[in-house]
Amino acid sequence: MTKINSIFIVDDDTITIYGIKKILTSVATCNDIFEFKNGQMALDRIKEMIIEKSELPDLIFLDINMPIMDGWEFMEEFIKLPINKKVTINIVTSSIDQFDMDKAENFKSLTHHSVIYTSKPIRRADIEKITTAISV
Repeated sequence: MTKINSIFIVDDDTITIYGIKKILTSVATCNDIFEFKNGQMALDRIKEMIIEKSELPDLIFLDINMPIMDGWEFMEEFIKLPINKKVTINIVTSSIDQFDMDKAENFKSLTHHSVIYTSKPIRRADIEKITTAISV
């Protein structure tokens, strides 16, 4: 089974969070899974972790449409942070809009982090592929 230190799920939809966690527990061993209802909460925690010199998440599941700070706003701020570690960011969205897909591709070109675009509902095969690629 794939081993991952920590995962952030940034999504305001409790059903999506439940589904991701359920699949994760069947395909990977993870020390910590953290949930955030918006991008601002996740970004604040990451900034705290940088200050504390804590281990940053290996994987972030990121929704685009959320209150307070959406996924795109999170990405804009996240890629500015002084993070040397390569974090895998899986944008999980119900959007099939080409604009959103292009925006994800643009973020890929702006950062050393791995950016993946996945449509909801996320499937077991998607999570298996992502977790296998980042196993620590």
